[in-house]
Amino acid sequence: MAQLIKLQDYISRYETDLSRYPSQYVRLKKQQWEKVKEAWEFGSFHNDGDISIPISSQEKQSFFKKVMNMFSKEEIDQLDFLPENEDKDFSFSNFSHANTEEELKKEFLDHLLRFQIKWASSTIHEKSFVNEEYYANEKLQHFLQRLPDNLLVLYEPIFLLKKAPVEVEVILLTPTETWCLAFLENEDDAAYVGSSEHFWMKKHQNQDSKVLNPAMSANRMEKIVKQLFQLYEVELPIRKAIVSRNGFIDFPEVPSDLYLLDKRSYEEWFQRMRNLASPLKMLQIKGAKALLEYCQTTSFRRPDWDKEYEDE
Repeated sequence: MAQLIKLQDYISRYETDLSRYPSQYVRLKKQQWEKVKEAWEFGSFHNDGDISIPISSQEKQSFFKKVMNMFSKEEIDQLDFLPENEDKDFSFSNFSHANTEEELKKEFLDHLLRFQIKWASSTIHEKSFVNEEYYANEKLQHFLQRLPDNLLVLYEPIFLLKKAPVEVEVILLTPTETWCLAFLENEDDAAYVGSSEHFWMKKHQNQDSKVLNPAMSANRMEKIVKQLFQLYEVELPIRKAIVSRNGFIDFPEVPSDLYLLDKRSYEEWFQRMRNLASPLKMLQIKGAKALLEYCQTTSFRRPDWDKEYEDE
């Protein structure tokens, strides 16, 4: 599951310590999946989240007792995984309806999506108000749940450049390159005729209409990323693409540095991203730090943290 390092202008756990959290997330995700899978194989989850344990096996009783406390206070304090009192986020009740291992994986990934949004909108000390629509955002789910852990995603981040906020679309950092993705996804099977003009022509069910040229968005992202990479001396190749997963793009004079990923070519590109086996790279982390440094953040201090601090 790809890592969501920035969402809109929400405060992100990653921006506080990007050298630590990516590897910590990979390790913890693996640990928790092994625990959930083993619990599912040995017992069954009830609707209240309890696990049925074979009474005849003392060993299994001991095991499940440990599983039910999969996030001990010691573990939370040591790993800084979740703020105190939020370990309930990994409640087993979330996996109570899985009948097969594939269903279990799907439910686990759905749970991880919510967890990733939490990490991309809070730290131990601060939180941001999250638009609930992101929890059901198909595009966000698509990239996070289907891409591997070694890819870092900035989803609709807002850059603060010369005191002016600039919202972009999707930036994907792989171990070997950075992708700036602009989307053109309206009706299914719509056909877009590309050009260098301000507007493109969209054809759908014998009707023609105009849409804003998506290359402008891709170019804007590329320019921002290139400037920040130069500023921080990040030598990571930058690619830009227009994406239409459900439509077709016809652009006869497309610039050589602009990729067109439509219904005919997107899946091949996406599979290539999914098959990137390289681990996280230092240059990739450096590039992500450079981008996060100029992202706008809006947050407030956690009341529970302030209360805890005052009690001390």
